[in-house]
Amino acid sequence: MTPEQRAEALAKAAEARKARSELLASIKSGKESIDKVLNRAKEDKTVGKTKVTQLLKAVPGLGTVKVAALLEQAGIDPDRRAAGLGERQREALINALK
Repeated sequence: MTPEQRAEALAKAAEARKARSELLASIKSGKESIDKVLNRAKEDKTVGKTKVTQLLKAVPGLGTVKVAALLEQAGIDPDRRAAGLGERQREALINALK
């Protein structure tokens, strides 16, 4: 990998981390609802590459224990990324949060 490619990759990674951080902050503040975020996971690369556990922990009132219970109830692996959720899993998660 050339130094230019490395610098480009580092800049791209930093941009992705910033976008993910802004996404989680908007969920935490209530600007975006988790169901809308999960529904756009297939199209939006930032959402799609974020782990479901991280997205759920950003929801006010959900901590590690509740998130683990929700994931187990919906049959979702804790390391699953949002784009990797099946339609039934996404629906089960959204219904459990209502």
